[in-house]
Amino acid sequence: MTENSPMIEVQVGPQGRVVIPAPLRQAWQIKPGETLVAHLEADRLILERPSHIVQRLKDRFAGLHGQPSLAEELIAERRREAQKENAS
Repeated sequence: MTENSPMIEVQVGPQGRVVIPAPLRQAWQIKPGETLVAHLEADRLILERPSHIVQRLKDRFAGLHGQPSLAEELIAERRREAQKENAS
């Protein structure tokens, strides 16, 4: 669905359950038993597929591919310092 999609009201049922209306499930191709991740963003409740979250993170950090690892640099620095101490 897009930003121009009609808004559909949903009711919060017993135990806080919310049913995703059929038109939204069909548009999003949600299958029964599928796992979604829910989180709050400002004043909105966001539902996402785990695979979309993983892809978003990969896209965000793609520019770091091939960059030196800060952890590896720190470990190498500590090893050099330890060698200097042992040589003394």
